[in-house]
Amino acid sequence: MIQDMKAILERFDEFLLQRKLMFETTVVGGAALVMMGVVNRATKDVDCLTPVIPLQITNAIKEFAKNEKLEEDWFNSGPASLAKDLPAGWQGRRVPLFRGKALVLITLGRLDLLRAKIFALLDRQQDLNDCLAMKPRPDELRTCYPWLRERDLNEMWPEHVRTTLLMLGKRLGYDLHL
Repeated sequence: MIQDMKAILERFDEFLLQRKLMFETTVVGGAALVMMGVVNRATKDVDCLTPVIPLQITNAIKEFAKNEKLEEDWFNSGPASLAKDLPAGWQGRRVPLFRGKALVLITLGRLDLLRAKIFALLDRQQDLNDCLAMKPRPDELRTCYPWLRERDLNEMWPEHVRTTLLMLGKRLGYDLHL
C-alpha cells in the first residue's frame, strides 16, 4: 500500500529523470482522488487510462517498485479500456494533477471522474467511500445516469444502476428522483 502518494510520485519522477525517461498519462481511481485531496487514505496503485504504458516506462516502474518495496504493478494501465467508453470530449475536460520534471499526471474532469468512480462502484462496493467523498450533487448523479445505464447489456443492469444511484443520493442526504 502507498501511504504517501505525493512522496512516491516525487521519487518516481526523480527516478525517471535520472534515466532520461519522460512520461505523461491520464490517471483515474483512488490515486487521483488522493492527489486531489478528495480522500486521505492509502492506495495500492496508480491507474493510468491513456496512453498504454510503453515498455521502457514499464521496465522503470518494475525497477522502482523493487527499490521502494511496492507491488510490481503499482503503476499500471488496468483501466485503459475505459477510455473508449467515456463520453466524447473527455480529453478536453482533463485537469492537471502532478507535474514533475519527467512525470506529468492529469486526471479526468470532475463529471468524467465521477462517472468512472460510480461505474467502478457498480461492480465493487469498495468504491462506495470514494464516491461519497466526491460529494456528487443530485444534478451530477442525474447527468451520470444515462451514461452508466448504457454500460452493460445485462437486462438487470439499468435497475442496478438506478438503485445504486438512489442509495448514493440517500447516503448524501438527497431525495434523488431518476
